[in-house]
Amino acid sequence: MKTIRKIFTNNKGATAIEYGLIAALIAVAAIAAMQGLGTSLNKTFNEVSTKMTPPAAP
Repeated sequence: MKTIRKIFTNNKGATAIEYGLIAALIAVAAIAAMQGLGTSLNKTFNEVSTKMTPPAAP
């Protein structure tokens, strides 16, 4: 009976799973933020590149 109680009072596995879920949530949020930033930077660099391109010769 003591062994069964000891197994149920051990919370290390639950804590590890919680930390894993938190890390996954942070990773998803970081990926979403970086994709938004990447799209914005791509647009900015394309605008700068367009303005730096010399006009076509007549």
